[in-house]
Amino acid sequence: MADFNIFNIAGSGMSAESVRLNTVASNLANADSVSGSPTTAYKARYPVFQALQASLMSPGGAPDPAQAADAAVQVSSIVQTTTPGTANYQPGNPLADANGYVYSSNVNVIEQMADMISASRSYQNDVQVLETSKSLMLDTLKLGQI
Repeated sequence: MADFNIFNIAGSGMSAESVRLNTVASNLANADSVSGSPTTAYKARYPVFQALQASLMSPGGAPDPAQAADAAVQVSSIVQTTTPGTANYQPGNPLADANGYVYSSNVNVIEQMADMISASRSYQNDVQVLETSKSLMLDTLKLGQI
């Protein structure tokens, strides 16, 4: 039944936002990590969302409203940023390279916190869509009880 697609759509959004929250948590957990090489220093990661949508056209070429709501979102990949971290001169650090430098991650904590708030609100919106849809369907079923 096409009316139940809303649950699939909101559920896929919740799943994608959950991955986004997990990558933010991983980035924040590694924000202060250091390494002895710029290539091994932690690089921030971000999920790439992909919209999935069924064909909106019927076999005759006209738009099919029954399939219009058949859409979803998925995480197609998780990418790593290419911006380098900062080099800090710390010759006493056991991780320092031959020149005395340690390399920190390129995670911007403020950007990650803003991304976390955005992902959390998007997740909450998807939950609200599910609750509203459930309530409307239950109210519709109650109409037949009269």
